Amino acid sequence: MEEKITLCGDNCLECPRYNAHTDEELKAVAELWYKVGWRASVVSNEEISCSGCSSHKQCTYQLVECTKEHSVDKCNLCKEFPCGKIKDMLARSAEYRRKCREVCSEQEYIALEKAFFDKENNLMK
Repeated sequence: MEEKITLCGDNCLECPRYNAHTDEELKAVAELWYKVGWRASVVSNEEISCSGCSSHKQCTYQLVECTKEHSVDKCNLCKEFPCGKIKDMLARSAEYRRKCREVCSEQEYIALEKAFFDKENNLMK
Protein backbone atom coordinates (compact mmCIF):
# COMPACT_ATOMS: atom_id res chain seq x y z
CA MET A 1 0.00 0.00 0.00
CA GLU A 2 1.31 3.42 -0.94
CA GLU A 3 1.84 5.87 1.91
CA LYS A 4 2.91 9.45 2.39
CA ILE A 5 4.01 9.72 6.02
CA THR A 6 4.74 13.10 7.62
CA LEU A 7 7.41 13.78 10.25
CA CYS A 8 4.78 13.49 12.99
CA GLY A 9 3.54 10.13 11.71
CA ASP A 10 0.40 11.24 9.90
CA ASN A 11 -0.55 9.41 6.69
CA CYS A 12 -1.47 12.05 4.10
CA LEU A 13 -2.95 9.56 1.68
CA GLU A 14 -5.59 8.64 4.30
CA CYS A 15 -6.24 12.23 5.43
CA PRO A 16 -9.67 13.72 4.67
CA ARG A 17 -8.11 17.17 4.42
CA TYR A 18 -5.37 16.10 2.00
CA ASN A 19 -7.95 14.25 -0.11
CA ALA A 20 -10.55 17.04 -0.19
CA HIS A 21 -10.60 18.88 -3.52
CA THR A 22 -14.13 20.03 -4.31
CA ASP A 23 -15.74 22.99 -2.56
CA GLU A 24 -18.18 20.61 -0.87
CA GLU A 25 -15.41 18.28 0.37
CA LEU A 26 -13.32 21.19 1.65
CA LYS A 27 -16.30 22.67 3.49
CA ALA A 28 -17.05 19.30 5.11
CA VAL A 29 -13.43 19.01 6.27
CA ALA A 30 -13.47 22.57 7.65
CA GLU A 31 -16.61 21.69 9.60
CA LEU A 32 -15.05 18.46 10.90
CA TRP A 33 -11.83 20.22 11.96
CA TYR A 34 -13.97 22.74 13.90
CA LYS A 35 -16.08 19.95 15.41
CA VAL A 36 -13.03 18.14 16.80
CA GLY A 37 -11.37 21.38 17.97
CA TRP A 38 -8.54 21.63 15.46
CA ARG A 39 -9.81 25.05 14.35
CA ALA A 40 -11.52 27.79 16.38
CA SER A 41 -14.08 28.33 13.62
CA VAL A 42 -15.12 26.86 10.29
CA VAL A 43 -12.38 28.26 8.08
CA SER A 44 -12.45 29.01 4.37
CA ASN A 45 -11.88 26.35 1.75
CA GLU A 46 -8.64 28.06 0.83
CA GLU A 47 -7.34 27.85 4.40
CA ILE A 48 -8.34 24.20 4.95
CA SER A 49 -6.93 23.01 1.61
CA CYS A 50 -3.77 20.95 2.08
CA SER A 51 -1.22 19.52 -0.32
CA GLY A 52 0.82 17.84 2.42
CA CYS A 53 3.60 18.92 4.72
CA SER A 54 6.76 20.49 3.39
CA SER A 55 9.76 22.30 4.78
CA HIS A 56 8.22 25.72 4.05
CA LYS A 57 5.18 25.10 6.27
CA GLN A 58 5.20 25.71 10.00
CA CYS A 59 4.94 22.43 11.90
CA THR A 60 2.55 22.33 14.85
CA TYR A 61 5.03 20.13 16.68
CA GLN A 62 8.19 22.03 15.57
CA LEU A 63 9.52 18.84 13.94
CA VAL A 64 10.52 20.43 10.63
CA GLU A 65 12.73 22.90 12.45
CA CYS A 66 14.07 20.19 14.75
CA THR A 67 15.08 17.82 11.95
CA LYS A 68 16.92 20.71 10.28
CA GLU A 69 18.74 21.51 13.53
CA HIS A 70 19.77 17.86 13.93
CA SER A 71 20.60 17.41 10.22
CA VAL A 72 18.32 14.40 9.73
CA ASP A 73 15.57 13.74 7.21
CA LYS A 74 13.30 11.93 9.64
CA CYS A 75 12.90 11.98 13.42
CA ASN A 76 13.68 8.27 13.84
CA LEU A 77 17.13 8.90 12.33
CA CYS A 78 18.02 11.30 15.14
CA LYS A 79 20.21 10.08 18.00
CA GLU A 80 17.78 11.75 20.45
CA PHE A 81 14.71 9.87 19.15
CA PRO A 82 12.28 9.59 20.84
CA CYS A 83 12.78 13.04 22.31
CA GLY A 84 10.51 15.25 24.37
CA LYS A 85 8.93 16.74 21.23
CA ILE A 86 7.93 13.28 20.04
CA LYS A 87 6.62 12.26 23.46
CA ASP A 88 4.60 15.48 23.73
CA MET A 89 3.25 15.02 20.20
CA LEU A 90 2.16 11.44 20.97
CA ALA A 91 0.45 12.61 24.18
CA ARG A 92 -1.40 15.36 22.26
CA SER A 93 -2.38 12.82 19.63
CA ALA A 94 -3.84 10.53 22.31
CA GLU A 95 -5.96 13.44 23.56
CA TYR A 96 -7.10 14.22 20.00
CA ARG A 97 -8.04 10.57 19.55
CA ARG A 98 -10.21 10.63 22.69
CA LYS A 99 -11.90 13.86 21.59
CA CYS A 100 -12.57 12.49 18.10
CA ARG A 101 -14.04 9.32 19.58
CA GLU A 102 -16.45 11.49 21.61
CA VAL A 103 -17.67 13.90 18.93
CA CYS A 104 -17.31 12.12 15.58
CA SER A 105 -19.60 9.73 13.79
CA GLU A 106 -18.16 6.23 13.32
CA GLN A 107 -17.35 7.03 9.68
CA GLU A 108 -15.59 10.30 10.59
CA TYR A 109 -13.62 8.60 13.36
CA ILE A 110 -12.46 5.77 11.11
CA ALA A 111 -11.20 8.27 8.52
CA LEU A 112 -9.32 10.27 11.17
CA GLU A 113 -7.93 7.13 12.79
CA LYS A 114 -6.41 5.93 9.49
CA ALA A 115 -4.80 9.32 8.91
CA PHE A 116 -3.69 10.42 12.37
CA PHE A 117 -3.75 7.76 15.07
CA ASP A 118 -1.05 5.27 14.03
CA LYS A 119 1.76 7.76 14.62
CA GLU A 120 4.05 5.50 16.64
CA ASN A 121 4.15 2.82 13.93
CA ASN A 122 4.40 5.37 11.14
CA LEU A 123 7.30 7.17 12.84
CA MET A 124 9.42 4.05 12.45
CA LYS A 125 8.94 3.83 8.67
